[in-house]
Amino acid sequence: MYMVTSGTHVNSGCCFDYGNSETTRKADAAGAMDAIYFGTSCWFGGCSGSGPWVQADLEWGLYPGGSQSWNPNQRAFTSKFVTATLKNNGTSRFAIKGSNAQSGSLYTLYDGALPPGYSPMKKQGAIVLGSGGDCCKPDGGANLSAGTFYEGAMVAGYPSDATENAVQADVVAAGYR
Repeated sequence: MYMVTSGTHVNSGCCFDYGNSETTRKADAAGAMDAIYFGTSCWFGGCSGSGPWVQADLEWGLYPGGSQSWNPNQRAFTSKFVTATLKNNGTSRFAIKGSNAQSGSLYTLYDGALPPGYSPMKKQGAIVLGSGGDCCKPDGGANLSAGTFYEGAMVAGYPSDATENAVQADVVAAGYR
């Protein structure tokens, strides 16, 4: 999946997401979500800088990489328009990428194993935009996130790097201003 979002309209509230989520609107289990998160939340601590960062919301945590440790390849994306991507095969591998949506190539933030306890994923198939999967549940929770969504798409399967690069090229060619 990918989204184009704003690098200037963010906060640390949970959670500005786009992607797959729980149908129950509850934090069902590790791996119940597979969504792109964009914001300044440093879920497990140890972050470098103040963000905003592209991370994976896999439920029970925002992952900058394959563990609860800060990923040294992470970088902040503060441009007016940001491309954020996440792909996940559901059993062994996921990748997070980001870029300025006005120019340049995607930067690979992480490409490797799923965090411990997240294989296999337990995706349920709901789609969220602008909120974590359990943000608005009837028995509590709140959507504290801030963000702007310009465009995005989700596909089945695990797209190639070439496909993701072609999407980024098309986003840049669209000429966001």
